[in-house]
Amino acid sequence: MSRRSTKKFEFGKGVYYFEINKGYQSNITIKRMTLDKALDAFRLYNKNQQKVTWLGKWDGSKFVENDIEKLVK
Repeated sequence: MSRRSTKKFEFGKGVYYFEINKGYQSNITIKRMTLDKALDAFRLYNKNQQKVTWLGKWDGSKFVENDIEKLVK
């Protein structure tokens, strides 16, 4: 049984993303449609001592709004 090599989805334009590191080469990408919901979910996972990485808002070619410190204020 082979291992899945890459993500099998396309990033949605205007959607917020963050990743949770669940161990060796095991990342879970989570998306939320609005900034408020994305920040709430990010805080919840971060509060539970998960290794969480904020990716930001996908604009079609790169992540924007990727500075979590600025968004939290």
